[in-house]
Amino acid sequence: MTAPHWSALGGKRILDLSRLLPGPYATSMLADLGADVIKVEDPAGGDPLRFAPPLFDALNRNKRSLALDLRTEEGRETFLRLARTADAVVESFRPGVLADLGLGFDALHAVNPRLVLCSLTGYGQTGPYAAKPGHELNFLGLSGFFAVPGRLDGSPTRPGVRVGDMAGAMHAALALTVALTGDGPGQHIDVSLSESITAWCSLFALPLLGIEDPLAAGLVQGDNDVFTTSDGRLLSLATFEDKFWHRLRTELAPEFPELDTAAYDRRADRTAAREEVHTLLRTVFAARDHDWWEKRLTAIDAPWAPVHTRPADLLADAHTTARNLFDTQERTTPQARFPVTFGAGLDTFRSPAPALGEHTREVVGELPA
Repeated sequence: MTAPHWSALGGKRILDLSRLLPGPYATSMLADLGADVIKVEDPAGGDPLRFAPPLFDALNRNKRSLALDLRTEEGRETFLRLARTADAVVESFRPGVLADLGLGFDALHAVNPRLVLCSLTGYGQTGPYAAKPGHELNFLGLSGFFAVPGRLDGSPTRPGVRVGDMAGAMHAALALTVALTGDGPGQHIDVSLSESITAWCSLFALPLLGIEDPLAAGLVQGDNDVFTTSDGRLLSLATFEDKFWHRLRTELAPEFPELDTAAYDRRADRTAAREEVHTLLRTVFAARDHDWWEKRLTAIDAPWAPVHTRPADLLADAHTTARNLFDTQERTTPQARFPVTFGAGLDTFRSPAPALGEHTREVVGELPA
């Protein structure tokens, strides 16, 4: 299969020096969308994420691998030759490391004035934190994520999904796409993973300025939560809008008379009484099994969904199956396709993640003499 002919990223060559999660995820999106991504790896082991094959494979499909030792003069010379043919370089070293190798923006710009260098670091290229080491939990801690309550008791909860890294990857992919599809000069794009997740969280954290009790701000409601059914399964309910709450409590009142009250019909009233509303719903949902609730809530058009707590649930879900979100063919671990459907068509799974150095001879052979 070939890259999508309609994509603005078609024909754009990106040299990917990044490792682990944020950089490779950013370039995986660009590769899915048609960019020619060449993963440049140290011959001595390559990307450390190769030791976690399921994640590595998903992050590096549709890429080619070039094994190159940038600590050697020969390796650096080859990389600069390759940079002459590239549109962008993506790297995730600490600030200054690439320049110390003789491959910083000035050196790259000298051989290719139109080239875009995108650097993903924990805290950016400048500022008092720039040289600090850091990982996703550090970025979440600084971001205001834990300043926004997500539970009725106000306790902070760390997400299992690495949202701090993914936010930076998304911003890097967007910034690169804009830079590569415009007519501007080569430039250095400075992506701070910490700033990226802070920008997301600030939308919810900053409105809490001056509020002594964040729970009073209304971000946590007793009816927008996860509930347990009588057979121990979970479901999510999101009756944020008054119309959904009113329908829920009137339709279910024959089976559950305790819902037959107008006391919580306004959003503000439900939020103020979040503990009481949550206790009420917890009791109601515990009275029937999940199958009963599935039929009943669907019949009244309630905003509900099952809560998937096992990976296998994702693959069995009727909706993801109907939309072909996951590909399970010829691989040990299924992968999700690029999660946008294009009317012009897009085949996400064009080629699997490469072996270390698999395309070294091919890529070097393409370089001008």
